[in-house]
Amino acid sequence: MALTALVGCGPKDSNTSGGNGATGVTTVHLAFFPNVTHGVALVGTGKGLFAKALGSQVKIEEQIFTAGPSEIEAVFGDQVDIGYIGPGPAVNGFVKSQGKALRIVGGACSGGAALVVRNDAGVADVKALAGKKVGVPQTGGTQDISLRHALQQEQLSSTDKGGTVNVLPNAPADTLTLFVKKDLDAAWVPEPWVSRLVKEGNGKILKDERELWPNKQFATTVVIVRKKFLDAHPDIVQKFLTAHVEAADFIQAHPDEASQVIGDRIKALTGKALPADILKEALSRTDFTYDPLKETVLTFADWSKALGYSKEGRSSLGDLFDLKPLNAALSGSGKTALP
Repeated sequence: MALTALVGCGPKDSNTSGGNGATGVTTVHLAFFPNVTHGVALVGTGKGLFAKALGSQVKIEEQIFTAGPSEIEAVFGDQVDIGYIGPGPAVNGFVKSQGKALRIVGGACSGGAALVVRNDAGVADVKALAGKKVGVPQTGGTQDISLRHALQQEQLSSTDKGGTVNVLPNAPADTLTLFVKKDLDAAWVPEPWVSRLVKEGNGKILKDERELWPNKQFATTVVIVRKKFLDAHPDIVQKFLTAHVEAADFIQAHPDEASQVIGDRIKALTGKALPADILKEALSRTDFTYDPLKETVLTFADWSKALGYSKEGRSSLGDLFDLKPLNAALSGSGKTALP
């Protein structure tokens, strides 16, 4: 669900905010999470890179979410124009709308997710999750899909599917509380919650998700654009992606300053600062990129179909990616285009 809406929003196909129509100011409703895995969005907003690239005729309104399915519902309601989100909900939103709602226009993060178990829960491997309570941010979200796929590989399933693993969707902050109270045995979560569960919840990492993928790379966060917005404002999308690439490069080139910006933004958005050691640990398991890592997104699509979340696998996703605006932005920066 949405954590907070910094500016109220309603359906707005024109994307011209009320009262600004006469001046031609276009409003971009930008969605992201207060998570380390959305670090590119946090740096882009925190350093004013998006605002600078879009110029004075574009107004950015931030929409803050804690789970992907809720963000997709906001896209369906014309309340989000550009969003940072996990690949699972992005794929499901594309399929559910028969390809009409959104496009993936870039990548943002690889890694930064893990299965954490309580040290005293007696869980030594995925098979041992039978009979246990396992938290995820939201049903149908990327970590939920990863968890259920891992269970499926061990011939396990959730209690709602007649199995023995009780999969419980909770906001990440609630997951931490339940961990501390010993009301959860494990959780598959993104950073910084992995690091927080380890330090504050007496947890240990059972599966760093990077270890489950070729080259230790997989899409944790991608950038989506509402299709109607992309059709109406391709110039704005390209300018945004130019700043997005700049933000990803900044994190790589200036890790200490980027860490400070990410920490400051998380504090501003959640009201609670991350301890420096937790932020450092979270960033050490997270890689930032503008590459959407297409093959891994398509793998999530196959998993989603196998789990019954989607009726379609990768074969129906020919139009899911539109990298023309990103490649134009890369060309303008002297970088190599992505296939």
